[in-house]
Amino acid sequence: MRCLCCCIPLFFILMTSATAEVKFVDATAIAGITFQHVDGRTGEKFLIETLGSGALFFDFNADTHLDLYVVNATSIPPPTPNTEKTSQAQLPRNTLYHNNGDGTFTDFTDKAGVGDIGYGVGCAAADIDNDGYPEIYVTNYGRNTLYHNNGDGTFTDITQQAGVGDERWGTSCAFLDYDVDGDVDLYVVNYMKFSIDDNQWWETRGIRTYCSPTDQIAGSHFVSEPDILYRNNGDGTFTDVTEASGISHRALGLAVAIGDYDNDGYPDLHIANDMEADFLYRNNGDGTFTEAADLTGTGYDGNGFPGSGMGSAFGDYDNDGYLDLVVSNASSLPVVLYQNESAAFFTDVSFTAGIGAVTLPYFKWAVEFFDYDNDGLLDLFVANGHLQENIALFSDSTYPQFDLIFRNARQQDGTYHFTDASAEIGLAQLSKKVSRGAAFGDYDNDGDIDIFLNNSNQPPTLLRNEGGNRNHWLTIQPIGTQSNASGIGTKIILKARDLSLYKEVRSGASYLSQSDLRVHFGLGKRTEIDTLEIHWQSGHIEQFSNLKSNQILRIKEGHGIVDNQGIR
Repeated sequence: MRCLCCCIPLFFILMTSATAEVKFVDATAIAGITFQHVDGRTGEKFLIETLGSGALFFDFNADTHLDLYVVNATSIPPPTPNTEKTSQAQLPRNTLYHNNGDGTFTDFTDKAGVGDIGYGVGCAAADIDNDGYPEIYVTNYGRNTLYHNNGDGTFTDITQQAGVGDERWGTSCAFLDYDVDGDVDLYVVNYMKFSIDDNQWWETRGIRTYCSPTDQIAGSHFVSEPDILYRNNGDGTFTDVTEASGISHRALGLAVAIGDYDNDGYPDLHIANDMEADFLYRNNGDGTFTEAADLTGTGYDGNGFPGSGMGSAFGDYDNDGYLDLVVSNASSLPVVLYQNESAAFFTDVSFTAGIGAVTLPYFKWAVEFFDYDNDGLLDLFVANGHLQENIALFSDSTYPQFDLIFRNARQQDGTYHFTDASAEIGLAQLSKKVSRGAAFGDYDNDGDIDIFLNNSNQPPTLLRNEGGNRNHWLTIQPIGTQSNASGIGTKIILKARDLSLYKEVRSGASYLSQSDLRVHFGLGKRTEIDTLEIHWQSGHIEQFSNLKSNQILRIKEGHGIVDNQGIR
């Protein structure tokens, strides 16, 4: 066996040593998070029990600290809107946690009025009226809900007047300004028609198990559902423009990832579909979209097979200025990593990049690019947990599973390779969970990215990043004036010596969840940023030079840096 020291450069050894000092610690209890996810399982194997629910990191009261909204499901059948208020107080509900600024959270649900008791699935947040305070949107098996942020710590349910209370089985959702008019629009992914009364199941060795969605469809009147695109009218209401915009395809949708993959200034959408080909909607810039999955090679894997898409995310993992794409799948299928070939097409590099073989045994849900060690390269997180709670009776697999983090590194030949770092950073030392939704953000504002996991029918997990801030970093919060106030769709280009990074402010990614809208850059050992370019959706470009690292900057369109928060 060759000595590794003979074939790996010294700088790589030093980088690996520094990276190994990063640990993820379970901070759920110490943070005061007591949430318990409930999916209403009864043993009848209703398909709606399997998807889990999401969560979001966002700053609902504009105090610069990330708050946390966690979606819950409920009993089966779900309670009706006529359920007595006295009974509602005892039902499972969504929970809003206020960040106290000291590493702990306080349950703010009652005061805020956002304790939705529907059969909750996904969520997203953005400032729909550009008043400086983000609204919350929740998808359900049943009526979806939109909460207006009143700016005083309370919210009002405006679903009916806004026109966004669709009652189909919604899954992921995301805000975007697809027509670049300065108001955020809303995309809602739908799954399938489903009736509790007509639910079907499998029997394996005489034991009841959840059946495949395609069997639900084939065995009765169940059919997949089309998604919905709502255009923001700018007056607190939305218009369903699904058909007019060309979003007319029907599939078992689970996740939406938003990003401008072709760098033409308009946000595109990737939809991860379950057991069917994925969609890639290219924004034509005139209010319409063209489905381009076949043209770009993103509907299937490199072998031409459709996956069982659960989660998806855009991110520039190879720092070439083009957004790449990652899609998670069920067990026996890999996490698929698509490399963007200068917007002409995508190449499946899952196995050559080191991800494919490792992820095959896991049942994978949320997936996201993030730089956990602040070295300037996007790493990869994968949330795992089987669909069948009794899978151990029939295979070597388990229902709870370990989550995975892959560390990204540039090779001598210029390619990028991912290595499973889960054990060295502490994930393998934690208890296995049945993970589903995942949100990412620096909740303690210490300069590294933390993770919140909403586990299925279990308590959640808050993973605090300890040591990622040993490397330098910069966090940007764009605030639009001509562009939407949330800054969604803003592109940021950072250059620091030999490092060039490109990121977008995005709502859609992961699975059923939304991460912090602030944009976080890892800088490695670089202490200064040579140039920072902000490309607003309005077309306005601002440039800043000679910035110090290790600070959070709030940049307002047309007004420059309006606030900075230095950490060290």
